[in-house]
Amino acid sequence: MFNVSVIIPTYNAEFYLDKLLDKLIKQTLPNYELIIIDSSSQDKTVRLARKYTDKVIIIPSSEFDHGGTRAKVAEIASGDILIYFTQDALPYDEYCLERILMVFKNKNVAAAYGRQLSYPETNLFGKHLRLFNYPDKTEFRNKDDIGKYGVKTAQLSNSFSAYRKSLLLEQGNFKDGLILGEDVYIGAKFILAGYTLAYVAEAKVYHSHSYTILEEFKRYFDIGVFHQCEKWILSSFGKAEGEGARYVKSELGFLLKNNAWYLVPEWLIRNGMKFLGYKLGQNYEKLPISLVKRLSMHSRWWGRKFYE
Repeated sequence: MFNVSVIIPTYNAEFYLDKLLDKLIKQTLPNYELIIIDSSSQDKTVRLARKYTDKVIIIPSSEFDHGGTRAKVAEIASGDILIYFTQDALPYDEYCLERILMVFKNKNVAAAYGRQLSYPETNLFGKHLRLFNYPDKTEFRNKDDIGKYGVKTAQLSNSFSAYRKSLLLEQGNFKDGLILGEDVYIGAKFILAGYTLAYVAEAKVYHSHSYTILEEFKRYFDIGVFHQCEKWILSSFGKAEGEGARYVKSELGFLLKNNAWYLVPEWLIRNGMKFLGYKLGQNYEKLPISLVKRLSMHSRWWGRKFYE
């Protein structure tokens, strides 16, 4: 049906990689290309990777970039469809590759992403995030949905996503130099170019985080930086303030439903810190660079050549 390349960026991934690759070789999809691009891991990652594929690319860790590294592999991959995983994602069953490909029968679909399920040990805040952002119903979104979804129209997640290579390259590939959001960036370009994005609920992986309050703050600081650097995205799609309010309300309801009333003070603090982090990130240019590095989850990014 399609020629497929599966691409996994890695760094010190020995804890995850064997389980991920073992799940991938058991997929019902036959004969796909597997490429691993590693940022000079200091553990057994490369040795493990070479057990499964001879296409292991090693780059200096200083050269890793969320968009640029993925773009580098996109250019050399042989597949018509490129499926990306992060190293900490794990296929739910043997059908996830086959199922995410089904939507590409629609030739207007430029990219798709699958459903993310929480690992059992994930805290309640992390579990709610997955339930809210990754529902059990498949959806297709295009330019006509901007009024309804705002910036969420362009949502993708490179923890488990698939791209039509020809359209990815047509739109300029993933952008090098973004602090994060390389998937949303290209998703926005696809939507504005008239293409469709698909969320495939039947294609499932385990992937979740139990962020601390400080980690949430830093992550939202970086999201604010991303939106400030790429102002055209919010200008084109609008803000998702209504969706944000719905999320906060839904999260509180989820805590109470799980008899976690004792977490309500943390819920207040956590959401306040996310809001503060985002607003500070949007105003990062007014802050001293020494402070910015401390507020960011990706402090190394600020030393790279594309910081202005």
